[in-house]
Amino acid sequence: MKVTYYGHSAVLAESGESAVIIDPFLSGNPKSGISPDAVKVNAVLLTHGHSDHLGDAVEIALANECPIFAPFELAQYCRKKGAEVMPMNIGGGCTYRDFTLKYTQALHSSSITEGDSWIYAGEPAGIVLDMGGRTFYHAGDTSLFSDMRLIGERHNIDLAALPIGDMLTMGPDDALLAAKWLRADKVLPVHYNTFPAIAQDAGEFSRRLKSEGIEGCPLLPGESLEL
Repeated sequence: MKVTYYGHSAVLAESGESAVIIDPFLSGNPKSGISPDAVKVNAVLLTHGHSDHLGDAVEIALANECPIFAPFELAQYCRKKGAEVMPMNIGGGCTYRDFTLKYTQALHSSSITEGDSWIYAGEPAGIVLDMGGRTFYHAGDTSLFSDMRLIGERHNIDLAALPIGDMLTMGPDDALLAAKWLRADKVLPVHYNTFPAIAQDAGEFSRRLKSEGIEGCPLLPGESLEL
């Protein structure tokens, strides 16, 4: 599996003839380094409905004629926008093409803003993605929760994408404990430095991971790693 980071929480995963993008906040993020029309994928995966995660999901799905996988209520919203959707929910799994995904819990919120209105977008979630014989866990936006131990027991996680920005998600201290509970081989820090309120030192976080025997992978937008 090849994993490419596009800033904030946007991650592209590829293996063989399949490619998926998770939480494609691209056009609204000056640090993404890629425009939505350059994304070529077979599926879009969403963790929750906030604009910095929903991002360009519908545009990408329509351009690629591919489905959006999302928690049930968020999927229905995307369907109304014209996208093909695969509604899922926490604890549920699905095999599509040559990859499998499962939704896990996340402790956060999920809504969509349209004008002066707030639309409920269902429960936030994390995603366990099995592709090309490797396992990638994208935690979405979340706080630390003790069932991360269970996720680590149930899945042999090669790479975990964990938010470290604090303020709106886990900060580095909780993310470090999450990495240990998940038994992750590698950790990709996400959801940081996009805005001043979530500024963090990913290099220092990775040094702390190394002291725990975990490899930190603080990728710059557009950089990739092979699992």
